[in-house]
Amino acid sequence: MLKFREYVRAESLEDAYVRNQKKSAHILGGMLWLKMQNRTVQTVIDLSDLGLSGIEETEEEYRIGAMTSLRDLELHKGLDAMTGGAVRESLRHIVGVQFRNLATVGGSIFGRFGFSDVLTMFLALDSWVELYHGGLVPMERFAAEGAENDILVRVIVKKEKRRYAYLSHRNTKTDFPVMACAVAVGEGWRSGEGERAAGRAVFGATPARARSYELPAEWLERFQGSGEEERKVLAAELASVVPTGSNIRAGKEFRSHLAGVLLYRGLMEALYGGSGQAAGAGAPACLTKEKEGQRA
Repeated sequence: MLKFREYVRAESLEDAYVRNQKKSAHILGGMLWLKMQNRTVQTVIDLSDLGLSGIEETEEEYRIGAMTSLRDLELHKGLDAMTGGAVRESLRHIVGVQFRNLATVGGSIFGRFGFSDVLTMFLALDSWVELYHGGLVPMERFAAEGAENDILVRVIVKKEKRRYAYLSHRNTKTDFPVMACAVAVGEGWRSGEGERAAGRAVFGATPARARSYELPAEWLERFQGSGEEERKVLAAELASVVPTGSNIRAGKEFRSHLAGVLLYRGLMEALYGGSGQAAGAGAPACLTKEKEGQRA
């Protein structure tokens, strides 16, 4: 059971930031995961009065307030159109509508949870976090490093002409994902080694925190020029570098196999608008026997 000794509604971001410098303080988001913890917090800080809820659109970007609910994000027509439904797909399996009406974008991103569909999806976008003290930070860097004691003000998503797909596999419809995969293909990527990149694949719930992997242009051209079976082999080879592990939901070997399957289907969805199976719909047919054997 969560207990706290002092509840404070911050009067400004500066007020929230100063109070949050104490190790005994904690920022409140939607409080849906926090309330499940068995701990006592000296001071909890509520940002509800600071106008951080809502999604603003400019010619170049979307600006998503930290207190915006996941449901508002799910229903936003602009983000839905830009991503071809990928953002909506990444959110619709998260527990239920009542839960998504309360859970916040800021809490979901700041927590950097290993099971996070939200973080997995945002890593596939050209996205940034705006921190009160730390300023603008690329999402990939924030996911790796976090921002202890800072305040996440908003998430910024740049408008890019890319194609996206999001797929996840779950043991039950509203459970945490066993594995999640977000794919983005299009122009404007640059790999860390200076090679031309044509896309990005992000794997989440491995069960570790989501990580992104670049798709070299030459590899993607080969994928597009290959037949179905060779494409599956190429996807499995690329996904083989993704570190996976075991927990109560699935074993390491099953997750490693899933990574290749979801990458193949995600690429087919992003490139051609279909992968032979609706994203997130039940257990992949080719995995049923293996999953049943794992449970036996």
